[in-house]
Amino acid sequence: MNSSNRGRAELAARLLRLVGVDAEVRMAGSGAWYVVATTDILAAGREELRDAIAEVVKAAAAMGWVNREKAERWLRKLERGHTIREGRPKYSVGLIGYTLAVRYQSTNPHSIEREARRLREMGLMEGRHFTAKMPEDGKIGYVLIRREGLAYAAWLSTRGPGGRRRLAVEFVEHVLQRAKERGGEVYRKDLEAVERDKG
Repeated sequence: MNSSNRGRAELAARLLRLVGVDAEVRMAGSGAWYVVATTDILAAGREELRDAIAEVVKAAAAMGWVNREKAERWLRKLERGHTIREGRPKYSVGLIGYTLAVRYQSTNPHSIEREARRLREMGLMEGRHFTAKMPEDGKIGYVLIRREGLAYAAWLSTRGPGGRRRLAVEFVEHVLQRAKERGGEVYRKDLEAVERDKG
């Protein structure tokens, strides 16, 4: 939504917040007001909530409050859900050249911080095992698991202390599931890395 009327932007943000969307009003350099909204946490919630939010997004797009491309991206995200189980966000798993890449992306800074905190609780160290980049100005931020981080998580999943082991097992299973969904070379490389580093 872009508007010269701050009140319209505030109303749109308030409506989005009422249904659980993180939304804030900002002013563009041109003097127009716009709403920055993030939806990542929502898709982890109940289907009824996702359906209600989808209706709000459709109505906002129809009124020109949200550009169509962004609305379609939100709707796709809401439709497929954003988690696999119990609040665990979907990591993308793929190959960059011959290197396995495990990454979580979001425009919501709270989601990035929550995932970085979860990795630290598991025993991974930021800078050594993973990198986190906070999103700015509505752009995408990410948590990138380094090769050393995946290796250490695999080791923790078999030899780590109690709570860390449980977190590492869940994480490694999640990454393997995502790699399996991608199939082929991605799954083979991921499985090889995990099996090698468990020992």
